[in-house]
Amino acid sequence: MKFFAALLPIATALSLCHAFVPSSIASVASKSSQLDVSSPAAAETDDDALINTTPPPTRPLSPLTFAGQMEAALIDKFGGAEPIQRVLDSWRWAEMDYAHKEFMGPRQDPPATDPKSSNCHQLAPSYVADLTCRQFWDASQFDWAKKLESSFDEIKKEFVSVTADMNSLSKKGNNIWAGALSDDAAGYGEGWKTLVLVNRGMWDPVNAKLFPKIARAVHESGIPMTECFFASMQPGSDIKLHSDFTNFVLTSHLALVIPENGNNKCRLTIGDEERQWIEGEVMAFDTSIMHSAVNESDEMRYILMFRMWHPDLTEVERDAIQFVYDCLEMPELLSEDAGTRWMAEERVKMARTFPDVGGGGGSSSDKKSGFGLEGRGRKGKKGAKKNKKKGGGGGAGSGFGA
Repeated sequence: MKFFAALLPIATALSLCHAFVPSSIASVASKSSQLDVSSPAAAETDDDALINTTPPPTRPLSPLTFAGQMEAALIDKFGGAEPIQRVLDSWRWAEMDYAHKEFMGPRQDPPATDPKSSNCHQLAPSYVADLTCRQFWDASQFDWAKKLESSFDEIKKEFVSVTADMNSLSKKGNNIWAGALSDDAAGYGEGWKTLVLVNRGMWDPVNAKLFPKIARAVHESGIPMTECFFASMQPGSDIKLHSDFTNFVLTSHLALVIPENGNNKCRLTIGDEERQWIEGEVMAFDTSIMHSAVNESDEMRYILMFRMWHPDLTEVERDAIQFVYDCLEMPELLSEDAGTRWMAEERVKMARTFPDVGGGGGSSSDKKSGFGLEGRGRKGKKGAKKNKKKGGGGGAGSGFGA
């Protein structure tokens, strides 16, 4: 693979997944997404899914390729290879089409020891080494989670009010309740839809203005997010066992509207651990582990969903991955022309600015919550991929799951 498998936001780009994931990884991804949520990993027909892989040795990439040009830019920008060695290794593994697979049961509390009866398997084509892999994280350790929970009443009130008229919302917003359309995303099912507020750190100003109080609460919480979107799940539906392919971000949910709240009708399973969504509570978990979900109620379930940097990443590693993302979106950042680079850098800065959502919020400088650029989309991605094949400096990736 010539770029990270996890670069394109799940909320808007699952339909592009198959086009950009190499065949070797797409095959594994497809098998993973089609696993029966009711059966354990032992029911898999592909024994390869139970293998613990070992990351291969890496070496510098050819400077004649886009991947090599990116590597050189990273080393130059961040003062040498040492502070970003894990990111460089991840980039090189991606170039080698390496997909990390590991049974994580023994690392859990309580531990699982039998890989054939456990679903606690990590599948991460986008992989940074030596990151903690835990099914569920204690959300109370995060200050941003406490802030979001304290704002829950206001968040839910606005969400219910704005979504009360779905026809009006669809006319005013961008890609309202978009679904996962590709074969690789089949595990999500037709009942899973999203409404995006943030794609890779770039606020959707149209959708943010529709939910100004929510947007402001998210922004002011300080969550180190790369994505933020609402996700709906239809009654009587499930999301099949699958991985999101990326271990350097965690996923978090703020439960907004949970049918039969507290009666265990709406549940999320990460590996071997199952929890129910409870309105007003934040959950944080690792979706590089096989996971699934179910809504057994007769009503729609709604959550506010985030992708956030893994806490074990250093600040410079976050910045380095962010720089990769930015360059894949805007290869002009790698231009030898200083003027061209400056223009690209200014566009990146503008893209991370919190929008004026009204009500006195104004615009403010983003807190490095992620990355993303205006003008993203299917056409731009294909063009970038074409340029990259020519070695000219462009690239694309495919994305996070839920």
